[in-house]
Amino acid sequence: MDTAQAAPIVGHTHEFYIDGAWSTPLAPTEIDVINPATERTVATVALGSAADVDAAVVAAKRAFTTFSETTREERVALLERIVEVYESRIPDIAAAVTAEMGAPVTLATTKQAPAGLGHLKTTLAALRDFEFEESLAKTTVRLEPVGVCGLITPWNWPLNQICLKVGPALAAGCTMVLKPSEVAPLSAIVFAEVLAEAGVPAGVFNLVQGDGPTVGVALAEHPDVDMISFTGSTRAGIDVAQRAATTIKRVAQELGGKSANIVLDDADLEAVLNRDIPKMFANSGQSCNAGTRILVPRDRLDEAAQIAKKQADSLTVGSPEDDTTDLGPLVSQAQFDKVQRLIDGAIAEGATLVTGGLGRPEGLEAGYYVRPTVFTATNDMEIAQEEIFGPVLTLIGYDDEDEAVRIANDSPYGLSGMVSSGDLDRARTVARRMRTGMVHVNGGSTNAAAPFGGYKKSGNGREAGAHGIKEYLEAKSLFGDLA
Repeated sequence: MDTAQAAPIVGHTHEFYIDGAWSTPLAPTEIDVINPATERTVATVALGSAADVDAAVVAAKRAFTTFSETTREERVALLERIVEVYESRIPDIAAAVTAEMGAPVTLATTKQAPAGLGHLKTTLAALRDFEFEESLAKTTVRLEPVGVCGLITPWNWPLNQICLKVGPALAAGCTMVLKPSEVAPLSAIVFAEVLAEAGVPAGVFNLVQGDGPTVGVALAEHPDVDMISFTGSTRAGIDVAQRAATTIKRVAQELGGKSANIVLDDADLEAVLNRDIPKMFANSGQSCNAGTRILVPRDRLDEAAQIAKKQADSLTVGSPEDDTTDLGPLVSQAQFDKVQRLIDGAIAEGATLVTGGLGRPEGLEAGYYVRPTVFTATNDMEIAQEEIFGPVLTLIGYDDEDEAVRIANDSPYGLSGMVSSGDLDRARTVARRMRTGMVHVNGGSTNAAAPFGGYKKSGNGREAGAHGIKEYLEAKSLFGDLA
């Protein structure tokens, strides 16, 4: 691997943002940030320790005393300033995302960076109308901020997940310590600069870079952290929850997914697949809610496979810097190796490889690129049960509607789902039978104001809009309060 280092694209890579200032870590170690398209180091970033977490928590706990008492109007004004500054930094955020996780420039500029802005705006709109008190006869029920929050975010949609946590926490009146993924830490630095410029009070927002076993564990176990909001793998989420249990802190989690897309027998098969398959492959398949299992009538499985092959083969895989690229690389060597192992395992288990397969696309000798891959398989195979997090689609046949629902629900996950039918009422009925936190009915788009989250091993709690704000609030009953 070429380890020649380019100039950092952001500053503060060897500092943390604690108590309103950029400061040197107390016991720093370093990690290289690798551009997955070139396998070259683009920056080195300091990693924190439990001592850095403690300093950030002390600052957040001190700031909570005053920030928790701010009015809704004051927090609305703060979020308005954050939105304004964030919008001005979208080019910088997009460039960081492309460098750190390989998102194609078009995706980074039109989807990745704006996703965070969209959630900030949605949170702002929800806060303007949010009721923090209600009257029940002679009782007032008051919603109060939960306290100091540890926010742990992933690398696949970095700003989307950061803003889904920081925005609602601020809206609720909480203070926080953010630990972004060490794989994609650069965009979080730009985000911290946004909050500093917007005038977030000292100690309200703190950024500590680090890995899960050190900084993540310190946050989960810290006695003065009142809540952990975690997005990442189910394996890591279980560990976070177990560590948080010793201090009885609240834990909200958005974890893995293996979402089923049911195409009913009265749907236009070609139209549905041409609409949904590009969405599944977007972001190189590195989306927790991607519809990676497409269920079609068994007698049309071969037809579906040919449509999927045409779609997959039409995708341009290449440099994220090229605005004609559809799919960039996977984020890391580890992720590349995992996807290759799962593809190899599917072939060994007897799944039918329709297109793609092992190795890099032709002409790409460096970078963590994966060939867009389609299998036909049965739902008991690993390729249909394991979250892959790569550009790999599995087609599964079914005999009737009841079997389609059973297959869709036969998964340890329950994050998202899709169903399409020529009869909207039929699609709605099937959607209600799916054990998942979200369902796209006949191609319905995601609504940023609606709750985002899942069932089963996909996590607990909900993010986005008013539901996202509620996650960061405690309910207090004031009996006999006639006010």
